[in-house]
Amino acid sequence: MATVAPELQYSDEHEWVAREAGNVVSVGISAVATDALGDIVYVELPEVGSTVTAGETCGEVESTKSVSDLYAPVTGEVTEVNPAVAEEPALINGDPYGAGWLFKVAAVSDGPLLSAEEYTSKYA
Repeated sequence: MATVAPELQYSDEHEWVAREAGNVVSVGISAVATDALGDIVYVELPEVGSTVTAGETCGEVESTKSVSDLYAPVTGEVTEVNPAVAEEPALINGDPYGAGWLFKVAAVSDGPLLSAEEYTSKYA
């Protein structure tokens, strides 16, 4: 069974949200998603300075099995992307809640998010 980090919130599209200082959140994809995708070989992330909108696509994740859209779980401006996952996408498989984070957003609003318990009961 895939790990679900209890301190995070999740979208129905399997992105996670970690609250940081102020309104900044880190975004990644859950272990449930990485298990379903298989080995991730490429990731396309939104650009720093771009605006993402909750529920809309903002990139993609390509694995040995398929290509999946990446959805923004919040609305706001992208403040940082993780260059390590662009260079080594397998980090997402190995540490989806740590070194495999994808990008950070100065969030102005959240999309519909689930608690870890709600996400686990639906997907894990």
